[in-house]
Amino acid sequence: MTRWLLTCEHGGNHVPARWRYLFRGAESVLESHRGWDRGSLDVFRALEPEIADAAFPAQLTRLLVDLNRSVGHRHLFSAYTRTLTTAEKQQILDQHYLPWRKAVEDRVNDWRKAEHTVLHVSVHSFTPELDGHRRNADIGLLYDPGRPLERKLSRDWRQLLTELAPDIRVRMNYPYRGTADGFTRRLRTVHPTGYAGIELELNEGSMARRAARITAAVLDSTRRLRAGFCPATEPAS
Repeated sequence: MTRWLLTCEHGGNHVPARWRYLFRGAESVLESHRGWDRGSLDVFRALEPEIADAAFPAQLTRLLVDLNRSVGHRHLFSAYTRTLTTAEKQQILDQHYLPWRKAVEDRVNDWRKAEHTVLHVSVHSFTPELDGHRRNADIGLLYDPGRPLERKLSRDWRQLLTELAPDIRVRMNYPYRGTADGFTRRLRTVHPTGYAGIELELNEGSMARRAARITAAVLDSTRRLRAGFCPATEPAS
């Protein structure tokens, strides 16, 4: 059996009351892409009733702690939290980071123990310009090219998106590498087979102009992908 998992690691910019003092005067930063993935939660909510066997949204600002980074990664904590004491950082991990990650990992572990194949879509968005460079894609699909199941899933998804909406620019492993540090990479390590993790990256600028068009294309393509993608066995390399 195939199980579809949906996550949204950066769906909001919420700051728990205990830590609000850290962000006084930083409201504009919290509202920017540094604080959250604008539009990702809207697409997540559109996809959830259509494809998800389990769904895990998160609305905690990544400026407190980044749920999509590994413990020890230099960007796990931001400039606003990096100087906290070790005990304070551990409190943030214990209360906000570890419970969310464990809930997702437990679900994947249960499915794999039952010998289900897990197809994971992690919904994100990206800023249309970074360091003076314009990003030339509306949608990015991030995956590990060395994992045949992920490669096939991503290529099939791109083909469906291109057929349904040829005006939408879809690129593979853009604007980031699919093998960079993230929750999908962690789950690949734990589950070398039977798991495929794809990060769906949405251009915030494109979403601001054509949210309905892009969301409809993602939704329709994902419906068809779920209906037609049957990984009975891992594709050959």
